[in-house]
Amino acid sequence: MSLPHAILTALLEKPSSGLELTRRFDRSIGYFWSATHQQIYRELGKLEQSGFIAVLPSAAPARGQKKEYEVLGAGRSELARWAAAGQDPKPVRDPLLLRVRAAAVLGTGGLRAELERHLALHRAQLATYRGIEERDFPPERDSEQDRLRHLVLRGGIELETFWTGWLAEALDTLGEVPPPE
Repeated sequence: MSLPHAILTALLEKPSSGLELTRRFDRSIGYFWSATHQQIYRELGKLEQSGFIAVLPSAAPARGQKKEYEVLGAGRSELARWAAAGQDPKPVRDPLLLRVRAAAVLGTGGLRAELERHLALHRAQLATYRGIEERDFPPERDSEQDRLRHLVLRGGIELETFWTGWLAEALDTLGEVPPPE
């Protein structure tokens, strides 16, 4: 049920068209809550039907014009209810961890290449997050909203830091760890 809440959050930050929203997902929210463009458009329709969002009035005729959405009071209330509700942490369910466990009984054939591939991917994501942090969170951006957004990004940085460290350790366990970047 979190995709509608991710969309409500994004629309409360800035009313947007479906296209603008999908682009914003690709650049920010999608790093920790991914969704396809189809899922976002489908969810916009459901949110509108539920009375949580509405199309902003347009000065031009609607035909062929992009619709811009805004969050209504009911949508804000729903997001506030959801944000305040408790939820237990989700257990880790990563196929790579299962592959390593399987290698313990089957042998490590092919495991090294997969670990190296994952390490490269996590290093790249970590570099992306650090670039976003440097670009979007200079010390002078210190509002509560900025601190909370930065906190989410720091969570991503810490997760990628964990994965790069763990993968280096896994490769070291197999021997011949690649040099850090």
